[in-house]
Amino acid sequence: MRVDFPGLLIESHRNGSPRYRVRVEGRKHVRIHLPVGPEDKDFANYYYAARAGERWLPSERKAVKGSIDWLCAEYLSFVARMVEAGQMSPATLKQRRSVLRRLCDYSGGGSVRYGDFDMDAPAAAFIEIRDAWATHPGAADNLIKTVRAVYTWAQEREYIRHNPAAGIKAINVNPAGGAVPWSVAELKKFREHHPRGTTAHLWLTLHAFTACRIGDAIWLGRAQEVMRDGQLWLGWQPRKRGSAFVSIPMMPPLIAATRAADGPAYLLNEKGKPFASVEALRVRVQRWCSAAGIPDRSSHGIRKAVGELMAQNGCTQYQVMAVMAHTQAKTSEIYTKRVKRQILAADGVKALAALDW
Repeated sequence: MRVDFPGLLIESHRNGSPRYRVRVEGRKHVRIHLPVGPEDKDFANYYYAARAGERWLPSERKAVKGSIDWLCAEYLSFVARMVEAGQMSPATLKQRRSVLRRLCDYSGGGSVRYGDFDMDAPAAAFIEIRDAWATHPGAADNLIKTVRAVYTWAQEREYIRHNPAAGIKAINVNPAGGAVPWSVAELKKFREHHPRGTTAHLWLTLHAFTACRIGDAIWLGRAQEVMRDGQLWLGWQPRKRGSAFVSIPMMPPLIAATRAADGPAYLLNEKGKPFASVEALRVRVQRWCSAAGIPDRSSHGIRKAVGELMAQNGCTQYQVMAVMAHTQAKTSEIYTKRVKRQILAADGVKALAALDW
């Protein structure tokens, strides 16, 4: 049994038996006691919850086999084993556990929890909860995405024959989905508030000239630089599973911003060390954005802005793919297709204007 989990502390009781505690990721001075050891079937659930600063509690009710409670528990147990084997991210487990807990506890104002229902539920049941969360479209669509994954997993194991979430459409009005792209005005406003030399300015420049994800921003640094034909390039394998390797030339603004960085990563906290976790940097980004007067903006919004700006300036779908580490053309097409339609519309209006009115 693997026991070299990051942040796991193995101590000894006075009677000689082992005691397990876990450092919360990003808050190394906070430690959570685990009531079981690695040999216990629920160890992964306890461990990953503790790393996220939470305490995992086994359900007090015994899930009836075939219920939504039972299905979600079986699925999460599988995901925990995949995380332990290094095949999935702990963040994925944390997110899906949170979503499925909300799903199971939802009652829609009635007296019966969704978790108590038979897993052979109609699509209408999940459309109802999606619509109930419509004021938070990102969360609503993530719920359906998670439910779809659970039932796909269940189908492969022949627990059920159909996937009730397979045909449910997203309700997010943002065509690229998720985060809102930054406008050019917002980028300028952030730079004006956080001048060159600040960590905030370096963060913005790094994202703007690499389109990297926040999960890569916390570790990218001089080690990923390479000189090629007299030009400094940055090359890295994104940590998001399924991403393509990225190799891009470093533009002068990025070179200028990163030369002051002297550490294992470009972005360092106030103690001169890399940010301990994605969440630690995300919290700091929220503070920087609020201070600049542009709350509710995120690092992923910069990534989307980069994709749109490249498309607007004539970059092809495949050029966008290469910069943004996409492996599926349809992902980058989100940016280029909208720009192509704008160009076609402009040409159409010009043709109308050329008519003899």
